[in-house]
Amino acid sequence: MPARRGLLYAAAAGVTTALTAPDARAATPGRAPSDTPRTSPWTTSWATAQTTPTAADPLAANGLTDGLCTTRLRLSAGGQVRLRYAHAFGTAPVLVGPVTADGRPVTFGGRPQGWLAAGATLTSDRVEGLRVEDGALLTVETRLPGPTGPLSFHRNTHAWHTVDGIRTRSVLLLTGVETTGARGPVLAVLGDSIAEGSGTPDDADLRWPDQLARRLPGSAVANLGISGNRLLLGSDQYGPGGQARFDRDVLSLPGLRTVLVHLGVNDLFHLPAERDPSRMVAAYRQLALRARSAGLRVVGATIAPFEGWTRWTPEQDAVRRQVNEAVRTGRIFDAVVDVDAALRDPDRPSRLLPAYDSGDGLHPGPAGHTAIAAAVERRHLR
Repeated sequence: MPARRGLLYAAAAGVTTALTAPDARAATPGRAPSDTPRTSPWTTSWATAQTTPTAADPLAANGLTDGLCTTRLRLSAGGQVRLRYAHAFGTAPVLVGPVTADGRPVTFGGRPQGWLAAGATLTSDRVEGLRVEDGALLTVETRLPGPTGPLSFHRNTHAWHTVDGIRTRSVLLLTGVETTGARGPVLAVLGDSIAEGSGTPDDADLRWPDQLARRLPGSAVANLGISGNRLLLGSDQYGPGGQARFDRDVLSLPGLRTVLVHLGVNDLFHLPAERDPSRMVAAYRQLALRARSAGLRVVGATIAPFEGWTRWTPEQDAVRRQVNEAVRTGRIFDAVVDVDAALRDPDRPSRLLPAYDSGDGLHPGPAGHTAIAAAVERRHLR
């Protein structure tokens, strides 16, 4: 079809013992599972995770007619390029294209346009004549003839793009750039606002997954952080919880070898707040089981302190500490990134070190993101 021009410190020792009891199916920390990793030549070099638009997101909620989305993306691994679109929360198909990547035409099965089905994904052909370096900045222009209806999107990438000339931090439909040049770890970060980049300046590429990719040249890092996202519960504004979106957002990625779970803090203070640490630990175990069943190495992150955040309470901090103790000692994950230890103030462990605090008590600033990236050890990835 031709184009029309025109996303209480609970002290009972028995509780701690129950939380940290090893799962018989868990792998020994620091050792990779025996499953054979995937062998796809394509890996995800840039990614977003989608949510459904709300009334506060008019560009995505209203949809487009003859719309042009210009998206500027910082890649991790380089190589040949193809694009991936998704409409996870759509109710009708959307015609995508024409599309260009750094000015080169993008095709779908040899054609300049492709139909993106509701709830599905659409992957392009390899972009002819385009090869990018590690860490390259890629510009993607996507024409949506429409009318599209409401569009699945990622709300805030902490980078600026345009839709019909309107500046926005949101990305509509585009969920991945895949490349062939990964020669280091290939991982996805299932995270919340901290992974997404909150606390770092827009367009600075100082999110901790970006900094990790630069620290490990040739690594492919898919940032699946969603602001406000929880481990257990979902919402219209903050998307499905980590358990609900795991298969779609993580297991669908080509060539993935490791998943790093960086979720949990929002469960402690978003209403209804979670007060039972064992529920969170059980959810971590389920994610680890599902990752290993897919042949992935699974790494867990402890929850950073957040005293100073407007909704912080001592009771929440007690739950956080119990969950962290279980993550460190419970043999839930194959390896642990101790974000809590990396960011906390040693004189007051319930809060971030002031040098790492963006100012709100919850989100680390650029130096804090650097500290998280430094806490991820190469030997824990594959």
